[in-house]
Amino acid sequence: MLRAGRISYTNDLPIYCAFDEGAVRFPGELISDVPTALNARLHDGRLDLSPVSAHFYAQHADRLALLPGLCIGSRDQVWSVILVSPVPPARLDGARIAVTTESSSGRNLLRVLLEGRFGVRATFAEHPDPLGAAIAGQPALLIGDRAIDVQRSVVPEHVYDLGSLWHEWTGADMVYAVWAVRRDVLRERGDLVASALDALRESQAWGVEHPDRVIAAAQAVRPRGAGFYAAYYRTLNFAFDDRARAGLARFIAESVAIGALERACSVEPEVLQCR
Repeated sequence: MLRAGRISYTNDLPIYCAFDEGAVRFPGELISDVPTALNARLHDGRLDLSPVSAHFYAQHADRLALLPGLCIGSRDQVWSVILVSPVPPARLDGARIAVTTESSSGRNLLRVLLEGRFGVRATFAEHPDPLGAAIAGQPALLIGDRAIDVQRSVVPEHVYDLGSLWHEWTGADMVYAVWAVRRDVLRERGDLVASALDALRESQAWGVEHPDRVIAAAQAVRPRGAGFYAAYYRTLNFAFDDRARAGLARFIAESVAIGALERACSVEPEVLQCR
């Protein structure tokens, strides 16, 4: 039985809701956690397969194989990966930015944008409560549900959507999370990996066919205003298609350019025969 991760934010429900509803069975154990914790669990062997931060995948591509079809990304704005700052990003040279401990891709995307696009260098300081720091007026990076929540408490002009900043600069998609499997697991238990991928694809297709049930599940976890989740899920891209792979390749290249990664890696998924 495979041990598989899932992200503990509402942005994973379009892919995982069918498992929660019992409409699709996952052939293994699903373990929910924040992105950086899933990264660590996959790295040290406590997970076999998981969504992981795109930056983490690029760091460990020698040990991880990409799965086809799935990602969490954005074509433009993303809503849930944001910088909250009383001054524009171009004026953050030397600033101290509170960053969530839950994010790898968001943190490195902000660094890429600051250094690559705006030509400024800031200090990132891990903070136990970046939402509180943002409300108090300190520049802060937030992701997931906290990023959505904070926008009700700060001046809209102080919110910078990192997906939008990236797309304005590059014209490319942004990919925040990919699905990866440890290479030793793929080599030794490829049949189980293929079954897990089949189930993930079936669950994603169920989510597309039953958007109202996905939204209802999200509302049960984090109640929000009418129409919010329908609009939010439209901003996200879950298809690891040509555009998403090109965007990921650009993100990796820009990360290498500023020294956030040592080298580029392939963004092509491993070929898996799924039943």
